[in-house]
Amino acid sequence: MAKQLPHTLLLRHALFCSLIFTQILAKSTTYNVVNFGADPTGLKDSTLAFLGAWSNACGSWRPARIQVPPGQFLLGTATRFGGPCNNKVISISMGGATLVGPSDYRAIGEALHWLTFDQVSGVRIHGGVLDARGGSLWACKSSGQPCPIGAITLGITNSNNVVVTGLTSINSQLFHMIISGCNNVQVHGVKIMAPGNSPNTDGIHVQFSSDVTILNPRIRTGDDCVSVGPGTKNLWVEDIACGPGHGISIGSLGWGMNEDGVINVTVRTATFSKTMNGFRIKSWGRPSNGFVNDVHFEHAFMSDVQNPIVIDQHYCPYYTGCPQMASGIRISDISYKDIHGTSATQVAVKFDCSLKHPCRRLRLEDVNLTYKNQVPQASCRNAGGTAFGTVQPESCL
Repeated sequence: MAKQLPHTLLLRHALFCSLIFTQILAKSTTYNVVNFGADPTGLKDSTLAFLGAWSNACGSWRPARIQVPPGQFLLGTATRFGGPCNNKVISISMGGATLVGPSDYRAIGEALHWLTFDQVSGVRIHGGVLDARGGSLWACKSSGQPCPIGAITLGITNSNNVVVTGLTSINSQLFHMIISGCNNVQVHGVKIMAPGNSPNTDGIHVQFSSDVTILNPRIRTGDDCVSVGPGTKNLWVEDIACGPGHGISIGSLGWGMNEDGVINVTVRTATFSKTMNGFRIKSWGRPSNGFVNDVHFEHAFMSDVQNPIVIDQHYCPYYTGCPQMASGIRISDISYKDIHGTSATQVAVKFDCSLKHPCRRLRLEDVNLTYKNQVPQASCRNAGGTAFGTVQPESCL
């Protein structure tokens, strides 16, 4: 199985591609959304203006640039920027601009996404702030009243060769960003922010996609900072700061019987601050044909993390449809290397694996975690593997 390039080579490749891309854009046609009627004061809905600029850029046979100048732009409905396009070089520059969602969450709360790039190739999104104004929907959910599930702020779906750099997403109704059904997506230097108690506001979710690279994200949210769903292959996450939030999760997997697996995931250089989890793999306690294989968690610092290292194959939060059942997800070849810091609970390492399909070939190397300046505990069930170097808590594999 071919690995992705290490960070230094990825950066060199990105710089080279940026140079080539800049040269191409020098010969491109620019479409300013204001010229299509967009209102930079945010008082008037600019959805049609943005779609007009997109339609022209997508229909152009030359490389195209969509310019969003500084200001505040209201996009009051669920908006799809769709392809296929005539050209495969479209740049969207939003430096200094903020796109805001509607004040009434019901306007997009029933949609799957607020903003979607679907069936596109060669799109680059740079800069800007996306503010979905999800606070009123969170309040509805906390009240116990009937309310919509909410919309994902940014969906990149069924697309290839997409780059997102320098984007900030705040206050999403649901997930901030989802990458689904894609190949070769690069996300660099994004900032994602929502209160720690905001429900289901995952930072970046990846599923049914291959060759996705996420570099240097800063994520503070109410759920997983990065979550990995079925069908993910060749995912590289590096230099991530997470907290508050629920950490980095593969899963939950295995709700359906026939589910694509997760293979070749690397998370390198991570900092977790007061998160619910550090590195987590979770699957429903249900029959399934899925798997998780070839996953590497490396060079991480945990600060007051409740569950620094955890595999949970008995995930069943509502105790319906899964109690007393064994997970069918096969978990193997998972490594944890150079993991340091403090646990907020006494059990710092927990491998709770399936009786039907025990975890195989887990590897701990140079793990040093403490709990209130003491040695924490490790817990293993149906888990096999090895430990190398200094491992604290003492390995139970």
